[in-house]
Amino acid sequence: MITEHDGSSLATRITRHLNMSHVRDRVTATGGCLQPVHLSGYRVVTDRATGRTLDHHAGTVYAPCGNRRESVCPACSDRYAADAFHLIRAGMTGGKTIPETVADKPRLFVTLTAPSFGAVHGRRTTRTGRRIPCGCGENHHEADPRVGTAIDPEAYDYRGAVLWQGHTGDLWHRFTIRLRREIARAAGLKASEFADHARLSYAKVAEYQKRGLIHFHAVIRLDGPEGAHDPAPAWVDNMLMEHAVRAAAETTRVSRELLLDGETTEHVFTWGQQIDIRPIRPAHAAQIEGDDGEISDRALAGYIAKYATKGTSTSEVPDRPIRSERAIEHLDVLPHHRRMIATAWELGASEDLAFLRKWAHMLGFRGHFLTKSQRYSVTFTTLRGDRRTHQHVATLEALGATPDGVIVVNHWNYTGNGHNNPEEREIAEAIYEGKRQQRKEKLAKENQR
Repeated sequence: MITEHDGSSLATRITRHLNMSHVRDRVTATGGCLQPVHLSGYRVVTDRATGRTLDHHAGTVYAPCGNRRESVCPACSDRYAADAFHLIRAGMTGGKTIPETVADKPRLFVTLTAPSFGAVHGRRTTRTGRRIPCGCGENHHEADPRVGTAIDPEAYDYRGAVLWQGHTGDLWHRFTIRLRREIARAAGLKASEFADHARLSYAKVAEYQKRGLIHFHAVIRLDGPEGAHDPAPAWVDNMLMEHAVRAAAETTRVSRELLLDGETTEHVFTWGQQIDIRPIRPAHAAQIEGDDGEISDRALAGYIAKYATKGTSTSEVPDRPIRSERAIEHLDVLPHHRRMIATAWELGASEDLAFLRKWAHMLGFRGHFLTKSQRYSVTFTTLRGDRRTHQHVATLEALGATPDGVIVVNHWNYTGNGHNNPEEREIAEAIYEGKRQQRKEKLAKENQR
């Protein structure tokens, strides 16, 4: 016998089950995003020929936040890294409309570093692997938060570090100009003739060092004048490229007259002395580095993609811009990084350096973390557009329709972000962990082939 109370409980359970099923579907659609964007409105799919409504949805849907920071959203960070992998690799091995012949062209993996602005705590070893005490006299363990921070904060040139960081975009631009000139000189050409014979193509990623300063890791390729589809000139090889890169890095200068403390002074920015240049080998091996010092193109793409989603190794930089000087005191960052942020805010009071306040949370760095030359490979826009098209076609196929045979009306408004309750977030985390495990298993199988 079922009482009224039992019926009420059953109805409640059914309603809850339906609601949770709807929540799961909504969260699953974002791929496990932890900070989903709420969109309220409606979508109507109508058969173009008959006018019949094939699908209708009204209410609130979730869209991925798209944040590249793993500390904010691991799911969207993974998606960004995957797109970065395909973008980088297409420029090295072909695919995504890029010809496979790019793998036969001169290609280098180049790392450009920041100069020294003072002694920092570090973990050094000899060539035989023996540990060398830090300048402070201690042997730091790997997780020591002091690694990378100033040994003597009062002697460290925080102003110089932040100013250099704020001009790295100009420094890279000047480096590419210088590199073209050095390649032309090595080939016996005038700088003005370079574009008639070759094109410099590259993709670079910025990575924070533990000391809070940027490294640039770049894949540099030389094409014919028309880009990826044009064979490289016969006179160029990796050795010529390496000499040109080293010469360009050592001689690149950016000079700026800046108004500081009521005086206008000239500041000159250069790269650090540590420059790493390695040829890229066309191989499918899983290891990053071969016995000859060359680097596998497949592994390198994943290696670089990880840089694009990393923050500082010791403490993440703040996720949002700084709004006031008082806010700096309450940031959950290391004292070394707080000092860089405070210095950027202080320097930003100058009209010449006002941009530093906007980018104080990035320790003065104002560039994109992944950039590429125009014809290196495909764009993020293309990759994301292809993914949307694939999802759109799959949805229409489930309705028995094609893109040409329907009219789709979307009307959505932003109404918030984040999950409504802990249960939603737990579901998102479970979905994300499941997808990450699937990717790991897939990668393991590919590496075994």
